[in-house]
Amino acid sequence: MQFLYIILGILAGMFGGMFGIGGATVLIPALVFIFGLTQHQAQGTTLAAMVPPIGLLAALRYYYSGNVKLGMAGFICIGFFVGGLIGAHFAQNISEPVLKKMFGVFLLIVAVNMIVAK
Repeated sequence: MQFLYIILGILAGMFGGMFGIGGATVLIPALVFIFGLTQHQAQGTTLAAMVPPIGLLAALRYYYSGNVKLGMAGFICIGFFVGGLIGAHFAQNISEPVLKKMFGVFLLIVAVNMIVAK
């Protein structure tokens, strides 16, 4: 089973590195629909898994290519640190079916905006 987790991590990392999505749009649906985790477990697992690889190797690659604004990233990091805690707190009080639907609507809105944007 660990091998499948590694393959999933590679795919999520590739999408995260390519699209800047952090892997969540790959990891969360896969963990829910393929590995049977609850929405809460998938979101928590994804957050725990993304910390080292996204913060290190992918960011370094972009940095070496001149595509990282460090000052901006630092402030976003501070906000993400606090916002992640707030979001995780609220998510614990939302039922599984509602949280899953909210996540799906979020992905749909992002997808539609990406498709129709100029």
